[in-house]
Amino acid sequence: MSKGYILSAYREIHDPEKLAAYGALAGPAVEAAGGRFLARGGAVTAYEHGLDQRTVVIEFESYDAALQLYESKLYKEALALLGDAVIRDFRVVEGV
Repeated sequence: MSKGYILSAYREIHDPEKLAAYGALAGPAVEAAGGRFLARGGAVTAYEHGLDQRTVVIEFESYDAALQLYESKLYKEALALLGDAVIRDFRVVEGV
């Protein structure tokens, strides 16, 4: 079974307070779903066409587990708090 990963790159942050409220619920939702943060914020050095933006990488035991996080009740509550506070690229990726 392949691992699953969530990659989230924040292109714009309009409301840091809403982002913080989202993070307070999203972190426990990720952990409850078996996710493990590999990168969360921190320094970014962008090369080629990359962008210097907040990036989050989360590992799950399976692709399906990563998909299930997004559909979970707790994560949906976190998303409701986030609202339109950010513009981000959010992907679920199957590992090798």
